[in-house]
Amino acid sequence: MKRLMVAATLLLASGTVSFADGLFWVVGNRATGKCTIVTSNPVIIGDIWFGDGPYKSRADAKLARSTIRACPPVTPEEEKQEEGAN
Repeated sequence: MKRLMVAATLLLASGTVSFADGLFWVVGNRATGKCTIVTSNPVIIGDIWFGDGPYKSRADAKLARSTIRACPPVTPEEEKQEEGAN
């Protein structure tokens, strides 16, 4: 019975970790004065002053970033750099 409980716990833990894959967050960075899109849950400390998400796609995160007042508009040059980083 204990083996079954341990196996179920491990299966459940590995399943919840896999749900985090492919998610995106919008993060405000006080040092740069910009908002970036990241793929890991941000830790709000130091220069990182807010994190919003998770979003299921990068497109959803970009749309959300455009609606957050604290985020400055992204220039076309910055957009190209973002696309190149992916």
